[in-house]
Amino acid sequence: MLLAAINDTAYDIVLILHIVAIVVAFAPATVSPVTIARVKAAEGPEAVARLSGYFLKNARTIHFPALVLAGVFGGMLIGFSDEAWQFDQAWIWLGIVVWLALCGVVSGILIPGERALAGGDADAEKRVAIGGQLATVLFLVQLYLMVAKPGL
Repeated sequence: MLLAAINDTAYDIVLILHIVAIVVAFAPATVSPVTIARVKAAEGPEAVARLSGYFLKNARTIHFPALVLAGVFGGMLIGFSDEAWQFDQAWIWLGIVVWLALCGVVSGILIPGERALAGGDADAEKRVAIGGQLATVLFLVQLYLMVAKPGL
């Protein structure tokens, strides 16, 4: 039994949830580097540690779960697509690989880096910056795959 098809109400609702989850997941990627640089310049490294504690809490409770939900909703869209999109299409399985890599970067580099930075480890700032750059590149690759659908 088909639960939805492209342009059905259920499909459209899941598509909106997918897009909202992506926006929530990647909002800090645009704000964090600028905020950290400004706080460091204005108030010093101690303030960066406090700010990182705030970023860490949000990353664990809001942004990473949103990234996971973006993938779940994306999978639902494939299932709801009435055979238009299939898991064996290159752009979809590459998108899944990139999404898994993004989840790995966030959970393996960014969140531990923010934890260390919040604990006062100034060297962790470099790890957070590198993790943010990796996440940004992966996000751009993901965006290309989802918009251009190469190989479709």
